[in-house]
Amino acid sequence: MLPASYATGTAVLLAIGGLLACFAGYRLFRIVLGIYGFLFGAFIATSMMGASDAWTLTIAALAGGVVGALLMIAAYFLGVGFVGAGLAALALHLVWRFVDGSPPAWLLVVVCVVGALVALSLVRWVVVLGTAIAGAWTLIVAGLALAGDPAAARAATAGDVWILYPLGQTGGQSWQVAAWFGLTVAGVLVQLATSGRTTRRRGRAG
Repeated sequence: MLPASYATGTAVLLAIGGLLACFAGYRLFRIVLGIYGFLFGAFIATSMMGASDAWTLTIAALAGGVVGALLMIAAYFLGVGFVGAGLAALALHLVWRFVDGSPPAWLLVVVCVVGALVALSLVRWVVVLGTAIAGAWTLIVAGLALAGDPAAARAATAGDVWILYPLGQTGGQSWQVAAWFGLTVAGVLVQLATSGRTTRRRGRAG
């Protein structure tokens, strides 16, 4: 995990990434992919390091982040498929919570493949919805971390990247779910409005 002293800086980076993803994810999809690739790469790299000194963890985070960002940007055309697969996996886990336990691996794989295929046929809507959902949750985690919430502070420097997953342990209060939903709706509306104006301007220019 990242050194605890880096929690504030990490939370600020999460907040910036969350804002861009939630409210401009469609227009800035490459940038959003790069930011989230950097974050996931950094978290994965530091989780593999175990207990190390601050400088070693910092170098690992930067190296992992750069690799993650480059991979995500290079996989731009696959990014929509990844978003669709992620949304499908999230939906399956939400449904499976009523069944108890975790869904079987084979079902998760099938659902992710189907989600990716559907996403590729509905690019704009999937990107808007996926980035709004991810950005909204990232904003909540970042805001709580900056406010001093212990669980969110752990999320900001976690060695386990999945603590940033919406079903992770950041408190679980109902207001967090309500805020997540509200921010997601706001993000979707803003993105649809702004991307619609951009499309119309391009049409007139053409």
